[in-house]
Amino acid sequence: MSGRTAPYGTWVSPISTDAVTNGSVTINDIIVDAIRSTVYHIERRPAEKGRSVIVNTRTKEDVFDERWDARSAVHEYGGGAAMAHDGNIYFSHVVDGRVYKIEEGHMPEAVTPDSKKTLRYANFSVCPNHPDLLVCVQEDHTVDTPETVVNTLCVINTTTKTVLPLESGADFYAAPAFSPDGTKLAWQQWNHPDMPWQGTLIYVANVTIESHPSSLNLTDHFSIAGKGPDAESASYVSWINDDTLLFLSDAFGGYRNPWKYSLVFDEAQAVLPASIAEDFGAPYKLLGSSAFSMLDADGKAAMFMAYRNGRSVLYVVDLSGKTQPREVECPFVDISSVHQVSHGESQVVFSGKRSDGGEGIVFCTLTGTSNSPTFEICGPSAEHNSASPASTTIPSNFISPPQPMTLARDDGPLYVVYYAPLHPDYSGSSIAEEKPPCVLNVHGGPTAMEPQSLNWAKQYFTSRGWAWLDVNFSGSSNYGRTYSDRLNGHWGVVDIQDCIDAARILSSKPYSLVDAKRIVIRGGSGGGFAVLAAASTAKDVTVFAAGTSLYGISNLILLGQDTHKFELRYIDGLMGGPVERIRSVYEARSPIYHVDKITIPLLLLQGADDKVVPKEQSEEIVQKINARGGKVEYHLYDGEGHGFRKAETIKAALEAELGWYEEVLGLKN
Repeated sequence: MSGRTAPYGTWVSPISTDAVTNGSVTINDIIVDAIRSTVYHIERRPAEKGRSVIVNTRTKEDVFDERWDARSAVHEYGGGAAMAHDGNIYFSHVVDGRVYKIEEGHMPEAVTPDSKKTLRYANFSVCPNHPDLLVCVQEDHTVDTPETVVNTLCVINTTTKTVLPLESGADFYAAPAFSPDGTKLAWQQWNHPDMPWQGTLIYVANVTIESHPSSLNLTDHFSIAGKGPDAESASYVSWINDDTLLFLSDAFGGYRNPWKYSLVFDEAQAVLPASIAEDFGAPYKLLGSSAFSMLDADGKAAMFMAYRNGRSVLYVVDLSGKTQPREVECPFVDISSVHQVSHGESQVVFSGKRSDGGEGIVFCTLTGTSNSPTFEICGPSAEHNSASPASTTIPSNFISPPQPMTLARDDGPLYVVYYAPLHPDYSGSSIAEEKPPCVLNVHGGPTAMEPQSLNWAKQYFTSRGWAWLDVNFSGSSNYGRTYSDRLNGHWGVVDIQDCIDAARILSSKPYSLVDAKRIVIRGGSGGGFAVLAAASTAKDVTVFAAGTSLYGISNLILLGQDTHKFELRYIDGLMGGPVERIRSVYEARSPIYHVDKITIPLLLLQGADDKVVPKEQSEEIVQKINARGGKVEYHLYDGEGHGFRKAETIKAALEAELGWYEEVLGLKN
């Protein structure tokens, strides 16, 4: 560091919004053609209006041209948009909702009828004995209200280009998976008010092939795991062999650990000799998610991703259950989409992110009895860089590393991640004893977790002399079920208090890391709700100097009426019951009913096409704050939904947010 100084929050940084956004892509998913051992990935490209593109990972060639968008709108959040089998790639085209088949070098061909966007498809599985038959999740929006949308499992005949029903009756379905011999099908299902990470059932049924028309039927259904008196989490179902299934469950110990089920002995058992107090895999929210992969053709071992202190770790697991897992040393702090590259080989591929570098597609090969890993990192396609141009133009000494902390309180531990102000040309502030202003970030979900991978938007602030604090409040995932269950019935109370506690603890001795009077709060979706609640319904609404709500919730009563089907009843568990039974609780926690208590300046950023949290949630509270003469600013972005996808929107929102804080705190030069 040089001796240059300037007030915190005013440092001149080379990390511009252009550096953060232009050319940046996100790896949405990895798909493997297991027959040909070909790996593809799906890139989301903000510079191309947020389009999702299937790319051959090795050749870095796009599978299709600019007219196509491989994304599913099932559950609104999507996931499971594509799969590959024996040279054929099947994908959901979000523009019209149809499923298309494509071979590299050819044009896509529709394999489902034109439903005028009323039908959506995701999470595909090919029948091993009849590869022209796909089983997948279908979401029917013919009558397009949250209460009338219908989710089922269906069969797509890619030869006749017809769709036939397969399984119905539950509110939701996910993860259809054929046994290797194609004689059985496993899947996950659940009903309102449960979510897929709580109260899910795993089913198995026999598969019968029908000749006229060419399709398949299911017989002899039975459940192998899930639900139970404690609404256990059972998910990520897969097959070890024709008679044994592998899945994750938190049935014992309160953490998601590997389990297996034997069809021969009709019993489930934990894979690990002793449970590990770590969650294996993230909560199953996105269709097509994968948290583990086989490592051999015999089903003796598998590689699993787990979480420890908010970071990903890798394990090699003995599926016989005779030995405890062996950890694989790994530099990646955020791992997802784990797949086997080729049957019989100890090589897996996953999406891996580091705290000091960008995201990549990682090929991990294990050798020797000690399973020594070698990592080969493939970036996204040739024209794009997954960590944005900042990765190649900004020196690494600008990167403020994450500092995970466990804050002790009477109410139990609180998990946060702190990023200090950092700029190689500045040694600190020119103002004696000055502490930096701080952005306190609240993740969405609300039962999600803020990862510790490199995020240039955070570095955009820290390189300007700001501190950044991520709060994984009570209810956040991947810290065990006891911690995540703390939010049940208390959304809008314990999460808000955790944010206040984090701000007070980090600004006080013995930490004294930030300026207590210059902490701003920001968050998206459920995090946006936390921002508005901290300003209106919290016990102390003066803790934060300002706030930014990105597509946040202001009216919990309306949320239960006009959100999408997937999360329509999610709120019941978070609030402690449906609005019809405890309306007064909903009103007490809804910021819209407490605008008179709002005194801090608020910035609201909203997508015009948001179906999860409609724009009315932002516009109504903006109108009421304006009517009272409060300080509020509102930006509406056309063509954006729940979460911004376009580069121009991401850039504009980031500039608006920093400018808002600089104005409120008097930091503008």
